[in-house]
Amino acid sequence: MRTLIKQGKSDAEIREFMVSRYGDFVLYRPRIKPETWVLWFGPFLLVIVAVAVLLTYLRRRNRAVEDPGLSQEELKQAQALLQGGDK
Repeated sequence: MRTLIKQGKSDAEIREFMVSRYGDFVLYRPRIKPETWVLWFGPFLLVIVAVAVLLTYLRRRNRAVEDPGLSQEELKQAQALLQGGDK
């Protein structure tokens, strides 16, 4: 870059040289085109996926924690155990 500046190249010429040599990834704000969609939209997509995974995890965890209650047969067995019916 120093060489280009010493040669008296303009900012636009230097920018074009850098982009042609290294690609749009060297720019602070790369142009929006198919090759740079990941740079522009990747972070948003990653956040959306992370939120979806978190919500799915929390829903499954809540379902696992919920007490389904005891059936009538299980209630009778529990009462029998508490009253000492199996001695």
